[in-house]
Order: sequence, then C-alpha cells, then structure tokens
Amino acid sequence: MLLQLKNVAKYYESPNGADGPHVLKDISLQVAAGESVAITGPSGSGKSTLLNIIGGLDRPTAGSVLVDGRDLSQLDDKELAMIRNRQIGFVFQLHHLLPQYTVLENVLVPTLASKGGVEPRPYRNDAEARARRLLERVGLGARLLYRPGRLSGGERQRVAVVRALINQPKLLLADEPTGSLDRAAASNLTQLLVELNREESVTLILATHSLDLAAHTARVLELSDGILVPQRN
Repeated sequence: MLLQLKNVAKYYESPNGADGPHVLKDISLQVAAGESVAITGPSGSGKSTLLNIIGGLDRPTAGSVLVDGRDLSQLDDKELAMIRNRQIGFVFQLHHLLPQYTVLENVLVPTLASKGGVEPRPYRNDAEARARRLLERVGLGARLLYRPGRLSGGERQRVAVVRALINQPKLLLADEPTGSLDRAAASNLTQLLVELNREESVTLILATHSLDLAAHTARVLELSDGILVPQRN
C-alpha cells in the first residue's frame, strides 16, 4: 500500500487543558498506488485537517501515517520537508502562484529545493522539459511566459496542478481545488486530475464537498462527525 492510516485521531486542548473537540476519530485507511479516492463532507468536517496530516503538514494527536512504508511520525521536520517535496504534490483551493513569475517559472519552483540547495543543472534541464510537456498536456502550452494575472481562474489552477506534479510525486493531494471555480471550470479541472492520475501513475486523494465531482474518482469516502466511512448510495 502506498498510503496507510492507522487509528489516526486529531483533537485540540481546551483552555483548561482538557481534551477539546475531536476533529478526527480513530481513522484507518489504506490507499493503493495509482488509486483515486475522494473524501467528501461539508465545510468544517475535517477534510483539510485529514489531508494536512496525510501530507505531513500537520501531525495527528494519535495514530500513525505511513507513506510508501515510511512512518511520518518518526521523521523530523527536515525529513518531512523532503518527503513533501519529493513524494507528495499539493493542490489547494487557492492556487498560491507567485505573481512576479511566469507560468513556467512557477511550475519549476519546487525543483529548486533539494538537500544541497539548488539542483544540479541536468536535473533542472529535465524538469523544464517535463514542465513544458505537462503544460502542453493541460492546454497551457501557449501560456508559458504569461504571468498569473493574465490567466483565468481555471488556468491558474491548471498551473498549480502541473506545479504539484513537476517532481513526479507518488501521491497527489487536492484540497477543494475547484472551490473558487465556476461549475464548468470545476468539472474540467476534476476530469483533468483524474486523467493525470492515470497518465502519470500518481495516487490521487481529492477532498471536496461536491458529490458530483467526487463521482469522477474510483472510490468515495465520507467524513462525518470525525469518522471516515464509505459513501452511502
């Protein structure tokens, strides 16, 4: 299994030091390499918290998360940062593109982070070729030198998707990536994520409140009252 969650829980302390609200309760999950999974639930149900824990951006109060056999709880901050950069891609509701950089430059930003600082030149050459290929794949081949301000919302999110894929991650986490898009652009972006899931052999976990968008994935789970269960028909 690429991803395993074992009895994951998340809660916060109340002001008096007692256990506060339990956002996640005893969640166990297995996701195979190449699988596509949607996690549904209303705003505030804990979807973002769960994705942040899966991606190593947050730590569970209890339980463990294994990505490709490595227990994230046993890694220090530097090791976690390396895992996030090399094995996990993130797409958020807001694209977080750097306005002063071109589309191509924004996509290449994650390739600059490495153990020793800047990557050796051959890797950057390969990364640029991959960036150009992926941008062409998502219909942005003619926008390489545009800055984000000249793009539509849907185009900006497509750039964010390519940026998330540039380092060839094994796991792609998309947290409400269509939340700021109109219905047509949202449907197009979700379909693109599912297609790239197959083409790039990347495992996709999509958090969304939309059951229509979730239906594009192979498996749909619902987060309700802190518990993750198969979506009811």
